[in-house]
Amino acid sequence: MSFKDATAFHIAALPPLAWRPAPFVSTSIVLHALILIGLFAEPQQWRVWLLVFAGNHLFICAAVMLPRNHWIGANITRLPEAAARRGEIALTLDDGPDPAVTPQVLDLLDRHAAKASFFCIGERAQAYPDLVREILRRGHSVENHSLRHDKTFAFRGWQWTRTELENSQQVLAQITGQMPRFFRAPAGFRNPLLDPILALAGLRYAAWTRRGFDSVRGDSASVLRRLRRNWGPGFILLMHDGHPAKTAAGVPVILEALPILLDEIQQRGWRVVSLPMAFEVSGAD
Repeated sequence: MSFKDATAFHIAALPPLAWRPAPFVSTSIVLHALILIGLFAEPQQWRVWLLVFAGNHLFICAAVMLPRNHWIGANITRLPEAAARRGEIALTLDDGPDPAVTPQVLDLLDRHAAKASFFCIGERAQAYPDLVREILRRGHSVENHSLRHDKTFAFRGWQWTRTELENSQQVLAQITGQMPRFFRAPAGFRNPLLDPILALAGLRYAAWTRRGFDSVRGDSASVLRRLRRNWGPGFILLMHDGHPAKTAAGVPVILEALPILLDEIQQRGWRVVSLPMAFEVSGAD
């Protein structure tokens, strides 16, 4: 299915969400205005204004590179308190679907009566539409992880970012018959322009509480140690069914770590859920 074919049948978009700039973004806008006024009023102090400008942008760059921050927009890093009281943990899986790994992950989830949210790359979903539909058929949610997973995503302008996000929405909606409701940026890096674009698309931004770095580390013990650090109900865990690292034996590390993780969660009496399950039941959607 080509991208043109996938978007030929329009599926109604989600209603826009209310949006207001985060305090950090509002402050940055005001600061830029003051710098311009200062340059006109006291041009001889240009070095001072340049220093202030550089300092502000240094903080913006830090916000872009820290995936779990709330400085540049709303960011879900934990489940609602009601979900935590129910003993729920959300499992999220990035970068798929993968025809070799995703079916095995689905089987593991079935064995543990666990549900997850799959943040799919639009182009990979186009390549394996039946697998995306299988994710949905088994009771999991399909969410938006951009169209191309471009490494420069966080440094793009308004129009490119909006087109990338909306095209991915339409691709995934055409395959599944429903619009994704959550978005996660490639590698979790986002710029201040993303938040209003998400609001227009009716999407909520979701990061994580813990990630295992299973896309770069082939050691399941290390992956599990990171995911389980001070963990408990209300956590959002991040793993990868797409492009996972491999163990020394050549096995995708998620296939070695995930069953151990699910067993331990089950033994503790917790429940693995998708993001929509946690938020809908909690009335926080």
